[in-house]
Amino acid sequence: MSGLMDAGEASAGASAEAEMGLDFSRGGVVPSFEFAFNSANFSDRVLRIEIVARDEASGGSLADCVRHREEKGDNGQSIDSSSTDVGTPVLQVKTIYINTAILAARSPFFLKLFSNGMKESDQMHPTLKISDLEENALMELLSFMYSGKLTTTDPILLLDILMAADKFEVLSCMRHCSQLLTSLPMTTESALLYLEHPCSISVAAEVQALTDAAKEFLANKYKDLHEFEDEMMNLPLAGIEAIFASSDLQVESENSVFEFLLEWACARYPKLEDRHKILSSRLLPLVRFSHVSYRTLRDILTCSDNHVDHEQVAKCITEVLMYKAYPACQQGPLAADATTRWQFAERAYWVKPVKVVVFDRPRPQAIVYLDIKREECSGLSLSERIYSHSFYLAGHQLRLSAVCEMRKDSKYYSFSFYLFCDRKSSKLVTLDYEFAARIKPSQKFVSLCNYENTFKEGWGWGIEDLFQTPWSTFIADDNLFIDGVLHLRADVAVVRQPEIETS
Repeated sequence: MSGLMDAGEASAGASAEAEMGLDFSRGGVVPSFEFAFNSANFSDRVLRIEIVARDEASGGSLADCVRHREEKGDNGQSIDSSSTDVGTPVLQVKTIYINTAILAARSPFFLKLFSNGMKESDQMHPTLKISDLEENALMELLSFMYSGKLTTTDPILLLDILMAADKFEVLSCMRHCSQLLTSLPMTTESALLYLEHPCSISVAAEVQALTDAAKEFLANKYKDLHEFEDEMMNLPLAGIEAIFASSDLQVESENSVFEFLLEWACARYPKLEDRHKILSSRLLPLVRFSHVSYRTLRDILTCSDNHVDHEQVAKCITEVLMYKAYPACQQGPLAADATTRWQFAERAYWVKPVKVVVFDRPRPQAIVYLDIKREECSGLSLSERIYSHSFYLAGHQLRLSAVCEMRKDSKYYSFSFYLFCDRKSSKLVTLDYEFAARIKPSQKFVSLCNYENTFKEGWGWGIEDLFQTPWSTFIADDNLFIDGVLHLRADVAVVRQPEIETS
């Protein structure tokens, strides 16, 4: 057989391709050598492909081979491209005509193979050893190196081709596979496949857009925890991480996040050691402890069960609470790192977190700050309310509530705001409360109403039209929604607490 170029010319061809930008994945006019694929007339060597079996215990997928190569520190120069153990029986030998110049121009792996002076460099029948699960991916890859095209849109095979392209250092094919996979319709199955498929360091950048798209798909599909709780219990770890890392997760409160992740971990990892490890390293960092209620934090810290590593949980909670308790340090040398700051991002809570300042003297008083996004207000209906986390004042459990409702004395809907007494108590309590909101242009809090009422368990008092404007006008008012957020404040003080008379 007579070759088109020798190995030296192959090196020059690789340099020429780089200079001319002949990269199949970049577009433009790219020469195709499809006519030369597996053709004796246009080839100078025969590539022997030894196909060996991989047992289930060792994995057998192309991805496992990539991972094994990383662990062994293989530099890719060995002609045995498989991680299969020496002595593994060969199931089949395939041969294919190759043009060393074309392969070397597309791949540093083959360039080294044909030009580095190793004994394989001048062999007319160089040999690659692969697992049986790699066969289809390798043949597609070799074809691509000639034509710049792939014959499949199957996401599983495309992933294997991507791994093969990484293994044999065909960057143009890596990019092409990533672009094809990104363009395919996303499903739960394909998204999980992309996230769970291991990637080597070199291929990670090429699949970043793909994994980002997979995470976004899962986070959007499963953003309502209440609706998909049962289905989510069956998702693997990669899916759980993608969903609970999202700030768009719709959930009653961060308490529910902690409870779900704990339940999921107990179901998936029955061994205590495994459960502690996965909770500590992968799941607890997903919980935004800055928005977990006082009562749940207390229960977590005092719980005696073995589901979590209490020392590790206490450390997480302490770091977040220290950061939350001393906000002035957020801009100074003690400012938290990016991971801790992320812990303060709010999700789409049904029960909204509040910031509370409590005074004991001269009378029990709480100043409560509640922020509501415009889209959260827009989603309100007559049957739904936005509730705040509970806060405590003089032994009473209170919370705020917002609702869209019709004024009793008119025919238009408006924004109503209430203060509720939640907790069962043997006492009535008379509260003085003022509601205020930040309003442009000053962006200062402006008092909107001030009342005094007597509360008991389950009772709520407030105002049915806080801003004295129809709902449509309120929701479009950028003087109220500053950067899309409505900032509310309730100043609540205890007036008196007479005992309930009993017969």
